Amino acid sequence: MISFLIALVALVGGYFLYGGLVERVFKTDSSRPTPATTMADGIDYVAMPTWKVYLIQFLNIAGVGPIFGAIMGVMYGPAAFLWIVLGTIFAGAVHDFMSGMISLRLGGKSLPEIVGSELGKKIKVVMSVFTCILLVMVIAVFVRTPANLLGSLTPEHLDGTFWAICIFLYYILATLLPVDKLIGNLYPLFGFALLFMAVGIMGYMIFNGVAIPDGFSEGLFNRHPGGEAAPIFPMMCISIACGAISGFHATQSPMMARCLKNEKHGRMVFYGAMVSEGIVALIWAAAAIAFTGGYGKLADYMASHGQDAGILVHEVCVKWLGTFGGILAILGVIAAPITTGDTAMRSLRLIIADALGIGQKKFLKRLLVTLPIVVLSYLLLKVNFDILWRYFAWCNQTLSIFTLWACSVYLARSKKAYLITMIPAMFMTALCVTFICYAPLGSYVEGFGLPLGYSEAVGLIAMSVCTFLFIRWRRSVEITSPLAA
Repeated sequence: MISFLIALVALVGGYFLYGGLVERVFKTDSSRPTPATTMADGIDYVAMPTWKVYLIQFLNIAGVGPIFGAIMGVMYGPAAFLWIVLGTIFAGAVHDFMSGMISLRLGGKSLPEIVGSELGKKIKVVMSVFTCILLVMVIAVFVRTPANLLGSLTPEHLDGTFWAICIFLYYILATLLPVDKLIGNLYPLFGFALLFMAVGIMGYMIFNGVAIPDGFSEGLFNRHPGGEAAPIFPMMCISIACGAISGFHATQSPMMARCLKNEKHGRMVFYGAMVSEGIVALIWAAAAIAFTGGYGKLADYMASHGQDAGILVHEVCVKWLGTFGGILAILGVIAAPITTGDTAMRSLRLIIADALGIGQKKFLKRLLVTLPIVVLSYLLLKVNFDILWRYFAWCNQTLSIFTLWACSVYLARSKKAYLITMIPAMFMTALCVTFICYAPLGSYVEGFGLPLGYSEAVGLIAMSVCTFLFIRWRRSVEITSPLAA
């Protein structure tokens, strides 16, 4: 329990200390008008109360990611707790804050526009394609998962196909309506419920003296049942994505950047939402080993339940929080994925509209951009689910590489301390390249299947090349930027 509480304090302290430092580096300006006021259109650019924007951002980036990812990742041992804490404070929260605030300064531009403005038009094209593919995958994955679950809970004639159609219709509605209508009124409630569930689990563990067998005293060695075939680096760091750092978040931050009334609220909304997600991941990582009795027993439990983390979530909530907990669990594993999928569709609409210069104030223009997304997402549902999920996690983390290097260029141009994003960019470059090189053939992400040593070497080379190119650029250009104003 002591280790858990220290980790919890570290995350909260990180928000105030390191989050404050990152905010000072960026130099937020409370007197500077935001796009929500200067570009208000009543559709996507709508000023909303800060608490609403925070809860919407939290729900957008969280979903079930920090719950399921933490449960799967903690099987690697106590190193998972360190990755959640350090990854959240020094990488994930910085990534989310910088992508959101740069978007704010660029008039609420989408992620490919941000990357393109800093890394060039060619990278922008690559980023646009990569981002669109990732978001379509998110939409497809988070239609099928809740649809199948709803199909199993309802009468036979209300099968997964019926619920998939219903969810698609909801996605279209949430994508086309003004952001303050459906999303602005419904999402804060779901975001609060997700936080409430995590706080309830934490309260049960603390006040009932639940033992959390974290095993720190025994060392940080790998506890995963896969042993040497599943090394902590890179496998654990990819498994725990949303609870530490996730490239998907940078596609969501611009959506809320269009709703902020004051730049000074950026730390609470962007850095704070990611810290909140890290806390949720920390709680569920601890709950998983506490409920099952340890790392080995957790691995046995997951193996006996088909690696379905949702079953564990439901059982923990029901046994620790009673009937109300069971309702929260069902709400979490159904509503949370749906709210992730529909905001993915909305952000994809904005990305395509920005890229093609299509105004979105008129309903027909919004519909024109949305319909091809729906068709493509529906076709992707025909693809084997395992194949979709195999590459989602890696694509998600790889997206953060582009974002962090773009943020580093932005900070360097603005004569600001770019190391706060450059160091995470270096780490994520090495991580993602190592992962795809190492991932064994036939595994949940089918990579190149190289030996770990070779994979790490390739990852270090990739990191070194990117760092060298950045430093060479940094030394060769005059560091001036109109964005620094």
